[in-house]
Amino acid sequence: MNLRICISTLVILFIQSLVNAQSIEKFSIDAGGASTTVGGIEILYTIGEVNVQEYSTPSFSVSEGFINANLKISIDPKVFLQGPSLNASNPGLMNDILRSDDKLPVTSPYQDLVVINASVLNDGGTSGFGGTSDDIVDWVWVELRAANDNTKMVNGRSALLQRDGDVVDLDGLTNLTMHAAPTNYYVVVKHRNHLGVMSASTIGLSSNSVAIVDFKNSGFSTFGTNAQIQLTSGDMALWAGDVNNDGVVQYVGDTPDSPSILSFVLNDIGNVLNLPTHSVSGYYTYDVNLNGTTQYSGLAPDTPFILQNVLSHPGNSILNLSTYKIEEQLPEH
Repeated sequence: MNLRICISTLVILFIQSLVNAQSIEKFSIDAGGASTTVGGIEILYTIGEVNVQEYSTPSFSVSEGFINANLKISIDPKVFLQGPSLNASNPGLMNDILRSDDKLPVTSPYQDLVVINASVLNDGGTSGFGGTSDDIVDWVWVELRAANDNTKMVNGRSALLQRDGDVVDLDGLTNLTMHAAPTNYYVVVKHRNHLGVMSASTIGLSSNSVAIVDFKNSGFSTFGTNAQIQLTSGDMALWAGDVNNDGVVQYVGDTPDSPSILSFVLNDIGNVLNLPTHSVSGYYTYDVNLNGTTQYSGLAPDTPFILQNVLSHPGNSILNLSTYKIEEQLPEH
């Protein structure tokens, strides 16, 4: 008898819950927030509420609650790559052979795989009236790292590098926009076959002004020791030759880069005679000087650039060992 009463009671309660329960058919959580750094500690906070009223048309929308716009800051990095600076056709400008020979892809080689309009790679940019110094050399990768942990990437994205060293947005002209809160960051620039570089100290970045981060300037402090090579012009540039992407430039030894070039050349489908002098045309990481051609030995080989860097590195000035390693000066986990 008691069991029947219990079951009947549960059934009645269940039916009442169906009748009286609240029902929210459409809702979203709209929130706001920001971040700040105090005493080296980064604080992130959000505020929000359940939004139960929404109205929208093709031209506008109304939503109850807090709406947080995307955080954006502008930055003006400047950097030279050693590879296209070798035997430059114009003083103070990198070569842009990849672009002029139609070998530069419209899709970024980095992880975000962004795509640009092909007109950005025209002579003079999209308009056709831009200066020669603004023509695109290659893609680069830019990171912002946390002030309290320089191994932690807060935001990273692909960008375009102009001949004069300006790192610009995907239109090939305007300052680079990063999606992060206005505060202080370490700034990092990387390239697919050069050693990356990072600012020695944090840089204050804001949505109201554009911060210049000039890695070309020999007076600008970078993290680590001999993070860049000094060109004959006096400008600084990223070390070329990391064709196997291990963060080290080495000619021979336990992690050398030159054998990767040899293997690539010998295994090219067009090298039917397996000649080390065979040239491979295209957009490849094995192309040290970014001239659109990869060759192990012959008339225009890429491997001597690696040997020259290793032998001329300030850390190898006494013994001049071909096995010396030029290590990327980036703090990593």
